[in-house]
Amino acid sequence: MTNAAPDKPVWLITGCSTGFGRELARLLIGRGDRVAATARDPEKIADLAPGALTLKLDVNAPQEVAAAVEAVTREFGRVDVLVNNAGYGYLSAVEEGEDEEIRALFETNVFGLAAMTRAVLPLMRAQGSGAIVNISSQGGFIGFPGVGYYNASKFAVEGLSEALAKEVAPFGIRVLIVEPGPFRTDWAGRSLKTPKRPIEAYAESAVARRNAVRGYSGSQPGDPVRAAEAIVATVESADPPLRLPLGAIAFEGMTAKTEALRKEIAAVESVARGADYPKT
Repeated sequence: MTNAAPDKPVWLITGCSTGFGRELARLLIGRGDRVAATARDPEKIADLAPGALTLKLDVNAPQEVAAAVEAVTREFGRVDVLVNNAGYGYLSAVEEGEDEEIRALFETNVFGLAAMTRAVLPLMRAQGSGAIVNISSQGGFIGFPGVGYYNASKFAVEGLSEALAKEVAPFGIRVLIVEPGPFRTDWAGRSLKTPKRPIEAYAESAVARRNAVRGYSGSQPGDPVRAAEAIVATVESADPPLRLPLGAIAFEGMTAKTEALRKEIAAVESVARGADYPKT
């Protein structure tokens, strides 16, 4: 049981042991919202109780997904915001990629997120309201050397989220894609996975990227507390966007790619239009 007032919104957050998930939970508990905080190891979130309902949840385990949503519904009767935060990084050149690691990455970052979304949608449709917050990355918008498989998982999240937003808007449900740049979370530290057999031919691209990411772990410019505040404010805004870049690096990088993409597409306009049947 939690001490939150019954008229406060209900947030269900995955991956609360560290990073954005933990900071979101702490922020929301502090302002009196009703929070269901989840983690694969519930001992790592025990300190969030009794302010939150704490639950064991591995998003890759269908029975745990169902049990978590059932527990939240039993406790609060509704879910106002689902935050799909559970996920991790895998830095590998495409050639270095290990099949088992690639599949595991997609199981958590994509299929686990989709499973959680499917589990809460019937409840939100019945309510006629709700918000789904999918934690992506600037790497879901920009591809980087040595990050291809992580990029692919987050690009998948972005495509799913775009389609989902159009599907659920008639039910009063909104979707927000959060795209952080480098933040001082555990993403580049203990949680990060890399290839067991690196290929030195990629020393100046993929390997250099891995070393850079590991090297700045703990000194990234992004503040997870401010990120949590920005996410909550955006979810609660009157006209929230589909995408929310977080941090100057993400904003500047995504802006630059958008402009470069516009120019790239404009340059092949005649070729693109020429692929249609001639107009009669």
